[in-house]
Amino acid sequence: MTRTTEILFDLRGLKCPLPVLRSRKKLTALKAGDTLTVETTDPLAVIDIPHMCNEDGHTLLETVATDTGHRFRIVKG
Repeated sequence: MTRTTEILFDLRGLKCPLPVLRSRKKLTALKAGDTLTVETTDPLAVIDIPHMCNEDGHTLLETVATDTGHRFRIVKG
């Protein structure tokens, strides 16, 4: 059985393009199948994060609106 990791990454307060750049860097350090949950307050992240996942081959499991922004669950491809 392969163990996967789930990481919560708090990027609240950062503006575009930092949430995507930091998420991409964090994902490169993970193994395929690991899950990264990103929390952000950047309104453009709802466009940027799904685009990054599509371009880099990751799976976006969910996008949830929060009181202050959004939460994204990403599985590394």
